[in-house]
Amino acid sequence: MRAQMAIKRAVAPVALADTADLRYYGKKHFWRAAAETVGFNIGLWAFDRYIQKGDFAYISLNSIKENFRHGFIWDNDKLGTNTFLHPYNGSLYYNAGRANGFNFWQSELFAIGGSVMWELFMECEYPSTNDIIATPIGGAVLGEVFFRASDALLDDTSGGWERFGREAAAFIISPMRGINRIVMGDAWRRRVTTGRVFGNPRFGIQVSLGYKMMEFQGHFNDLMHGFTAQIDMEYGDRFQVKSTRPYDYFTVSAELAAMKSQPILSSLEMKGRLLAREIFKNHRSHVSIGLYQHFDFFDSDTIDGLDRVPYKLGIPASVGGGMMFRDVEERQWRFDAYAHVNGVILGSILSDHYRVDERNYNWASGFSVKAGANLVFNGDKLSFSFHHHFYRLFSMKGYRAGTDLDEENPKTLNVQGDHSCASFNVSEFRANVKLWRNIYATLSLMNYARSTRYRDFPRQSSSSMSLRTMLTYKF
Repeated sequence: MRAQMAIKRAVAPVALADTADLRYYGKKHFWRAAAETVGFNIGLWAFDRYIQKGDFAYISLNSIKENFRHGFIWDNDKLGTNTFLHPYNGSLYYNAGRANGFNFWQSELFAIGGSVMWELFMECEYPSTNDIIATPIGGAVLGEVFFRASDALLDDTSGGWERFGREAAAFIISPMRGINRIVMGDAWRRRVTTGRVFGNPRFGIQVSLGYKMMEFQGHFNDLMHGFTAQIDMEYGDRFQVKSTRPYDYFTVSAELAAMKSQPILSSLEMKGRLLAREIFKNHRSHVSIGLYQHFDFFDSDTIDGLDRVPYKLGIPASVGGGMMFRDVEERQWRFDAYAHVNGVILGSILSDHYRVDERNYNWASGFSVKAGANLVFNGDKLSFSFHHHFYRLFSMKGYRAGTDLDEENPKTLNVQGDHSCASFNVSEFRANVKLWRNIYATLSLMNYARSTRYRDFPRQSSSSMSLRTMLTYKF
């Protein structure tokens, strides 16, 4: 939930991109991008068909005809598959375009094309309504973030093991870009410029490692313990609004956890600015408004002994307006705050009743409201942050009352889940105390609260709280 970093350091000196790099890497190669998109789909299908031997991969002309005849349905895959892995695939389609000279909006067309091809031609299951939305829209978020992160690693002037390490890291972050550089020979070609199409932007990274404790509904006798790792990145300047290019400013917050029966990826939040306008500025204060794209993912699983899942939320497609405020009293304190109101095009939230195949959540649409503030004292010796996110999600295409879900065919059941209206609140309080140089002691307290009103069942509420004590290193 660290939507903005309270303490931000510059990893590298800020510098604009070289015009020679913009000319060289900015040339558009449509057929190469299209071939990479199609080739990735064929390669993934071959892996599923001949290695994984998945039932869905045994395609034929009849299965393709049936896909066109029947049309799209809501599928029943796991939350992580539908709201993370499919957007990740979308990011590969997207970066097939991005790595071949196309801009943000143009590359989205490759994500749409790759998703349509997969849904209609590459599976013998009916095409998925949620996938055709989540894959290209969520893929653009992940794709642009990965593309810019890989760009910061590249250096065409380097050689030897340094060059190998940079290219390998960039390949892992943005595989399509890595493949493109290998095919074209750019992965080892020495040049007089770095090859970074975004230069050296202002960005900061912090990594936190430590202990995590989690409880559900006040059941402190069933506390869960484990280790946690959090990575936060802020790219660009949140108060620099002269540029109107998408994602010149974005934030990433991810948490990985090692806890019994819980998913490794606990949360992933991304927020990218599409455009912005400054509305007030003086020597101390600054206010801007803008249009932002959001990606939210919070996941947990059944707690041993309680047989309950604390929460699930996936928002792969969301966009809305936001405002940022800053006030600075030099050498004493810094204060900044934000507020966002978003339309949720596609979201998903835990269900108390819908259990079909691998799905235990409802598909939904609605809105979200996010707000938070950071207060930093005495340079960077002490800081406090508070963030609160509210989601309101509506599932309108439900099943008939009295339906026995165990008797339904999960491959043809075309519903969003329970006919319901759900609210989900995520709150975090975070404190950082400087210990030595770039090392901080961090305390984080988070609360997750859900309330769902069903058409055919009684209203249900649940809450979960987690405490983290960590050491944080700020690069």
